[in-house]
Amino acid sequence: MRASRIRQRLRNDQVARIACMYYPTMMMPAHAAQAGFDALWLDNEHNAWDRREIQRMLSLHHLADIDCIVRTGSRNPTDLYRLLEDGASALLIPLVNSRQDAQDLVRAVKFPPLGQRGVDGAGLDNGFGLNGRDGYFAAANRETVLIVQIETPEAVAAVDEIAAVPGIDGLFIGPGDLSLRLNCAMDWTVPAMLEAQTRVAAAAARNRVAWGRPARSVDDIRALCAAGARLIAHGSDFGSVSAMLPQFGAKFNEALGLPVVNPASRPTVHSE
Repeated sequence: MRASRIRQRLRNDQVARIACMYYPTMMMPAHAAQAGFDALWLDNEHNAWDRREIQRMLSLHHLADIDCIVRTGSRNPTDLYRLLEDGASALLIPLVNSRQDAQDLVRAVKFPPLGQRGVDGAGLDNGFGLNGRDGYFAAANRETVLIVQIETPEAVAAVDEIAAVPGIDGLFIGPGDLSLRLNCAMDWTVPAMLEAQTRVAAAAARNRVAWGRPARSVDDIRALCAAGARLIAHGSDFGSVSAMLPQFGAKFNEALGLPVVNPASRPTVHSE
């Protein structure tokens, strides 16, 4: 079974460098791996991917030797472990609000003794069964990563109980949903957001699991590292397009003698 880059980073107390992929861009896994990323987070919560698209993209991740984290809104056990069979290195599950939520997810995606994941062994994760199943179940539990999103006041209040569930590997703050539900700006200088982050970080440390969130800048990444975050996301295909096309358009306008709009003045949307 392929060794997870995320797992390797976490075992060495290093940061797993993650970028978000909203759309099935064939070249992105190879380019991300070359740029030094450890994983791409494929967003299937807010974007539509069919299963064949996901399978093709997971194969490209394996070819590039980079992890793929699939974020899915499904809680159906079969849907979840099929993603692992198809080659996902990690699952990112949104809106996990309680210990029971966490236990149900572990039961779905971990093999015994941690959970009750269904057995196949003929998927990409096990080399299509070419080498049998000896050691497969232990390797799957060891190398796959289950990350739950903490993005509601209820989840923040229960974060210690969530983090304590055996089989939960990481906590990931969703700042968009969390700030909306806290009725505050999506800004890490806001006391309510800082307090929530501090509680997540403390729960992760007490229970020896990883934690993190998206970061917007070099200074933000540094601050997260100093606070103990090891799952840090920065950058996306959406961000690349929305940042670069205005710059290219401004160059055209400058060359053609047309009014130039400063790309920095355009509104931006940041992913979770």
